[in-house]
Amino acid sequence: MRVASRLSGMHPQTLRKYERVGLLAPTRLGALRMYSDEDIALLKMIKYLIGNLGLNIAGVELAMTIRSGLKSLKQQAEALPEGSASRRSMDRTINQMLRLIESPEAG
Repeated sequence: MRVASRLSGMHPQTLRKYERVGLLAPTRLGALRMYSDEDIALLKMIKYLIGNLGLNIAGVELAMTIRSGLKSLKQQAEALPEGSASRRSMDRTINQMLRLIESPEAG
């Protein structure tokens, strides 16, 4: 947890709180929590949403739900013919929306 705390810039108690409320679910080996690169990116996004955008936990949950939906739409857009106007338009819109909620550092 110390490494994840250092990488995310968050106190270990904050990481435990986010796990408790269901914002993330690190892999566990007994009492040891294992944070993946995706978990660290998610923590950075949460920190950005709370610290920079002023969201509370409920707002973060909503942003994460919206992000998940946008990622799903992005997969659907990738099924459209590459270079088509529809795909370019969807990609552009989805990417603009994702930039609103994703931390510039999380990428």
